[in-house]
Amino acid sequence: MLGYIVRRVLYAIPILIGINLITFALFFLVNTPDDMARMQLGQKRVTPEAIQKWKAERGYDKALFFDSEKKSFTNTIFYEKSVKLFVFDFGRAEDNRDIASEIRARMGPSLALAIPVFLVGLAINITFALGMAFFRATYLDFWGVVLCVAMMSISTLFYIIGGQYLISKLWHLVPISGYAGGADAAKFVVLPALIGVVGGIGAGSRWYRTLFLEEMTRDYVRTARAKGLAEATVMFRHVLKNAMIPILTGVVAVIPLLFMGSLLSESFFGIPGLGSYTIDAIQAQDFAVVRAMVFMGSVLYILGLLLTDLSYTLVDPRVRLD
Repeated sequence: MLGYIVRRVLYAIPILIGINLITFALFFLVNTPDDMARMQLGQKRVTPEAIQKWKAERGYDKALFFDSEKKSFTNTIFYEKSVKLFVFDFGRAEDNRDIASEIRARMGPSLALAIPVFLVGLAINITFALGMAFFRATYLDFWGVVLCVAMMSISTLFYIIGGQYLISKLWHLVPISGYAGGADAAKFVVLPALIGVVGGIGAGSRWYRTLFLEEMTRDYVRTARAKGLAEATVMFRHVLKNAMIPILTGVVAVIPLLFMGSLLSESFFGIPGLGSYTIDAIQAQDFAVVRAMVFMGSVLYILGLLLTDLSYTLVDPRVRLD
């Protein structure tokens, strides 16, 4: 297993290099440092001196990839802004705040929202899907599918705005937005967590239902029924267990991405997490923060895929990591 992990880590290096190059090209070739200076200065008539001063203060006055005068690859924008990301040196944002410190500070609020949504949503989706599969080809299954399709068709913004208006503004059960540390965080997180769970029931339950129905056509299910096992025993002891591999494919890969936060929920509910941090950086044209978040998201996604492969060996003894 150790050799497999080492190979996967080595395979991830060229992927991250490619992502880094593409991100750098989008920020510095399509949008040149001069264009970035004009956007940040926010003036209709920006002088060349102001542009050069802005670029010099932020290290954007250097060559992109190779400094022909000093014959150096290190005295370049690519090395200063992109290569250092591989050692998780994210640098500073446009407001001179340390990006790594901001990420550490905002990771807690993001997890406080993401973990309940993930765990509660997973339990509800699997339970609802098992119920529809158990009562397959009945009115309960039919109306369950109709409900899933209807919930999938509703925009997440509708759940957010509707939840804020009904639960916070009319009923005054929880604050409409904001965040507090410690135990007080629960009253700020409960509404966005509830909306996150409800908004994911449609797609999640329908997908799990498809997995369970596919497993129910297998030979081992017919054999279990032929032995006289109850339908509930077949569903929970056999179908659910053998459907764990495709479930893990979607579940384990999402776990590292929980750290990235929810872009919409954190922004609308004023939660100072990584999702709102990314949205604010995009709106403020803070490319240093956006680059850091894109790179960190790529690393976490690759880590999630590795964890998914490793988790296969826990649910299926036939799987070997060679």
